[in-house]
Amino acid sequence: MKVMRAERLGGPEVLTLAEVPDPVPGPGEILVDVEAAGLNFADVKRLDGSYLPPELPFVPGSEVVGRAADGRRVLAFTERAFATQALVGAPVEIPEELPPGAALALLVQGLTAWHLLRTAARITPGESVVVNSAAGGVGHLTVQLAREFGAGRVIGTASTEKKRELVLGFGADAAIDGAADGYAERVIEANGGAPVDVVLDAVGGPVFDAAPLALAPFGRLITYGSSGGEAPKPIDPGSLSGRNISVGGYWLGAHLRRPGSTAAAPLAELIELTAAGRLRPLTGGEYELAQAGQALADLAARRTVGKVILRVTTRGGAR
Repeated sequence: MKVMRAERLGGPEVLTLAEVPDPVPGPGEILVDVEAAGLNFADVKRLDGSYLPPELPFVPGSEVVGRAADGRRVLAFTERAFATQALVGAPVEIPEELPPGAALALLVQGLTAWHLLRTAARITPGESVVVNSAAGGVGHLTVQLAREFGAGRVIGTASTEKKRELVLGFGADAAIDGAADGYAERVIEANGGAPVDVVLDAVGGPVFDAAPLALAPFGRLITYGSSGGEAPKPIDPGSLSGRNISVGGYWLGAHLRRPGSTAAAPLAELIELTAAGRLRPLTGGEYELAQAGQALADLAARRTVGKVILRVTTRGGAR
């Protein structure tokens, strides 16, 4: 089979096309012909060794849409996804009509959005929810799911007017500037003058520092990233207990590694919502397998919008 692999750590340019033996399934695994592989920022970070440094040679990628030997079209987590074949252990069958980019957006990004709302923040119907970076891969799905799960008011933050228009198009009641200066005041104003129940943050730094000021009593602030690159200030426990505020975190990778954890049920719900048109994943560019280096470079430089994929085969399996 063909793979895109790195013999050394570095930037996307270290990836080269190689021919390697077909993988052999172990217990609980099946072999699939890869239709498409999803790209994530973690692939860039693993390639340069700054995140979970891999063993070399290294084939990036952790998610595929593929065709099983029995004809099923499946979606699954895997290792060595930038390849024409992949071993998967817990595939979920998907409809033939579901585009590969939309399907792949439901794995890391979709499951994170689902668990942010259901598992971490535990929203209840009628609660107000703020989604920071609401035009991003996780954010735009979180906006839609918050509405689907019964949030009373959904507020998205984004850095530009164009992105804020996109957020409104995904169903947010309001879209505001997400800058740290004046953050709490803008959130409260967008919520009709009242503090909010939930803030979901992937920015960190000063934005994270400002978020508790926008929370109502018993409000929850959940962090799941720090794209702003700055560390937040230490939190005074007294400022939390005085208003019964909770601060928590969420990381899908750690969650799925817990014994007994499964992605099957939430993923099935996400697929059903997408197939019904009630959840609209934002899909981006498609690249050929041999263009994996360029695809990762474009992703790292933020030249892409939506879920980016490597198209490996057609749905019928022809390469």
